[in-house]
Amino acid sequence: MDIMALIPQFGGLIWTLLAFVVALSVIVAVHEYGHYIVGRWCGIKADVFSLGFGPVLWSGTDRRGTKWQVAALPFGGYVKFAGDANAASGKDETAMAALADDPAALRHTMHGAPLWARALTVAAGPAFNFAMSILVFFAVAYSTGVERTPLTVGELRPLPQAERGLAPGDEIIGINGTALPQDDPAAYGAFFDNLPVQPRLTYDVVRDGTERSVEGPFILPPLVNQVLPQSAAYDAGLKAGDVITAIDSEPVFAFDQLKDAVEGSDGAALALTVWRDGEMLDFTMTPKATDEPQPDGTFVRNLRIGIAGGMSFEPATEKPGLGAALSAGVANTWRIITGSISGLKQMIVGNISTCNLSGPVGIAQASGAMASQGATSFIYFIAVLSTAVGLLNLFPIPALDGGHLTFYAYEAVAGKPPSDGALRVLMTIGLALVLSLMVFALGNDLFCP
Repeated sequence: MDIMALIPQFGGLIWTLLAFVVALSVIVAVHEYGHYIVGRWCGIKADVFSLGFGPVLWSGTDRRGTKWQVAALPFGGYVKFAGDANAASGKDETAMAALADDPAALRHTMHGAPLWARALTVAAGPAFNFAMSILVFFAVAYSTGVERTPLTVGELRPLPQAERGLAPGDEIIGINGTALPQDDPAAYGAFFDNLPVQPRLTYDVVRDGTERSVEGPFILPPLVNQVLPQSAAYDAGLKAGDVITAIDSEPVFAFDQLKDAVEGSDGAALALTVWRDGEMLDFTMTPKATDEPQPDGTFVRNLRIGIAGGMSFEPATEKPGLGAALSAGVANTWRIITGSISGLKQMIVGNISTCNLSGPVGIAQASGAMASQGATSFIYFIAVLSTAVGLLNLFPIPALDGGHLTFYAYEAVAGKPPSDGALRVLMTIGLALVLSLMVFALGNDLFCP
């Protein structure tokens, strides 16, 4: 197998790895800082804060005695608290025995702290991942804004059609003589779904305070607004801003025509004619089967080439209120959490392919692909990945944060922690499960179609 074929062309292999390392390092740093700062607030001393594993490249000790270091292998990190034997927070029995007669010193260790302090410290890592995602989604929503009501033309996108009719600032109040619903999201979406598919539409607009009708291209053209990583379109070299003008020599002017052609291809290769900055280019790509989440939590498999479309113009936006932007940030994070849980459940019961689970190579490929599409896309991707990492760490598997929280729940109910021997066995099993999952995900990267 040609493993290098899995690496996207984001400035070559080095730059793709750089994007991956940056994304992972940010997420790990936020996660581990959550453990560190909440542990410090709870009176637990941190001996080491490490970004990465292996040989230490740089280190320094602060006034609290914590050693901060950057290690050579940037595929994780850890906080080693007082009383820990290792990065997995196993108990250093020798050190703890030496402090047995010193309650004050024992209180500042991870294993001698009250149950509430240990639980808060462990839970803080995933919580900080979720908080980071919410903050990023909030910032994106607040900075990019929401569509202005009524629908208003912002910037006109480059299209093959010479005559546009529409102009920046036009407020669209109707299309083809039918009023555009403004305050009902469901009716608004249905309006566009039911538009007649024809090359040109008549737009009823308000321009400079005067109503008029103008002609323009179909409002949802076969425009490439975004190229998704690990997709046929990305592999073929499509770029944002491309406009598909023909499929297998048949002209198309609506995104739904492209969608219908892809879904009706039965997985056969499609020949696409693409307009890019005034030049006509030819591409061939084979649609891939994709499991898509539905509102009810189920998944439907469809053929896709991996592009997101958009309107023939950039809709004008306005800043939302802080509350609305924060609500959007929370909603986006919750959607990722529920979607991930639903997807995992569907994989376990066999309704969708386990190939939906990506490993390090797949994540590296996605990192490079999103970074190549600009800073906003890359930061958004980091936020999505941060939510996934926070959720994964909450799984009740020994060696993960969720495993420690499960032990603490047992301690709260039983009045005592599990025995040291039981903990060692469970931690070994947990590490084996985590390593097995990593190997399985890597296998998906290398052998899934």
